[in-house]
Amino acid sequence: MGIYINQPSRPTTKGAMRQFPLTALMGILILSGCAIQPKVITEEENKQRVASDFLLLQKDHDPVQKPISLEEATARALKYNLELRIELTQKTLAQKQLNLKSYDMLPKLVVDLHYDSRSNFSGARSRSLLTGRTTLEPSTSADRDVFSSALGLSWNILDFGVSYYRAQQAADNVLIQEEQKRGVVNRIVQDVRSAYWRAVSYERLVTRMLDLKIKVREAIDQIDQIKQQHLTNPKTNFSYKRDLYNIERELNLLQRNLFLAKSQLSALMNIKPGTEFSLVIPERGLFTKQLDLELEEMEQIALESRPELRELFYQKRANAKETRAAILQMLPGIELGARYNYNSNSFLFNGDWLSLGSQLSWNLISIISAPAKLAELDSKEKLLDVERLSMSMAVLAQVHVSLAQFNHFNEEYRSAYDFYRTQQHIIEQTRIEAAVGKISGHALIREELNTLLAEVRCDAIYSELENAYAGVYVSLGVDPIPGDLNSEDLSKLTADLVEHWRNR
Repeated sequence: MGIYINQPSRPTTKGAMRQFPLTALMGILILSGCAIQPKVITEEENKQRVASDFLLLQKDHDPVQKPISLEEATARALKYNLELRIELTQKTLAQKQLNLKSYDMLPKLVVDLHYDSRSNFSGARSRSLLTGRTTLEPSTSADRDVFSSALGLSWNILDFGVSYYRAQQAADNVLIQEEQKRGVVNRIVQDVRSAYWRAVSYERLVTRMLDLKIKVREAIDQIDQIKQQHLTNPKTNFSYKRDLYNIERELNLLQRNLFLAKSQLSALMNIKPGTEFSLVIPERGLFTKQLDLELEEMEQIALESRPELRELFYQKRANAKETRAAILQMLPGIELGARYNYNSNSFLFNGDWLSLGSQLSWNLISIISAPAKLAELDSKEKLLDVERLSMSMAVLAQVHVSLAQFNHFNEEYRSAYDFYRTQQHIIEQTRIEAAVGKISGHALIREELNTLLAEVRCDAIYSELENAYAGVYVSLGVDPIPGDLNSEDLSKLTADLVEHWRNR
């Protein structure tokens, strides 16, 4: 019997020439990919970034044209505070992720385009399996250049169910971001209120502090002159000088603490550091705001409204949907599909056709791992329950503590205000006595400092009282602002805050 060996056809020179550009292109791409190195930012690019950031920091900001009130300071913080902008952007991102998850429930519509070109024909022979002889001469059933396309629609019922629960989880995430935003808004409003009243105290007293520091320095210089002339007892001079240094030290400490408040307020409002602005200085008076709520009512409001508790509720709801999705993933998946096909091969009898199909697939490993997955989700649900109970207890404690702080600072401010009013009468009498020479300049400076300290303490306690008053509403979870932050300009939001806080 004879042995027949089919010699492979050798590529023609023309075909080799056509393959060479493609081979060279692939080589160039591979070499260029291996040559990529880290690229450090240039000095010019860094300067451009800094210049761009400076412009963006103050972009679309309303200029400061008049003294800023508490309501306007709060409105500026709510409109321009960068930390709050992060929360708003995260909420927007969560909403867009929800929109994206909704598309996962739709069937998949796929367009497939394919072009195939050869340097020669894809011919073939046939050989008999019985005799080993070639039965047909070489032939082809395909063109050298073939274009094919397909338009297909497929829908996996299992994927639809899982995507449905994923979309619901994304919806819960939008609500979680909203609660986190509410918590940040409450904290920013409270921080602004605290910094504002301390900054008001600084603006109210800074001139007097500077004048008193000048008087103290002049008195120290006078003591040094008296010491050089040996007119008084040295021990008396040193004791007097020590008192003056103590006064100067206390003034420096007061000035530093109050000065920082204005810088903190500027940062909260996202005003460029170093920008000069003034504040509305209200008259001192008794604190007249009251809380007309029973303790049990406050506890109920806090448990219903606190952002942290509402966030945990949404997290538990999302966890329950994750459990349903895990159960669905254990089931077999059924995929239905329809596809329209086209092929330009002239040897085909039908160049276009419609195909229908269905497919059943089942991942058996998901059944094996299901108990562990469900156990994990059950443990997470129990953890969320414990966290909710712990947070509820903490919320109730915060309500009681905030109310106790408010009552404490309310009484302390009344005492500080009465002390300040009494000190005012004392300094008036002291100034009269100093004018007629009945007391020394040292005694007058001491009483000036006592008066200034009384004012500072009065303002400081008033700041704590305002902070404690806002802290009660923070502990209740009551929103400190009306409406939507994105839909109002600065003047409108300021006016709404005035009305909202007055009605509250």
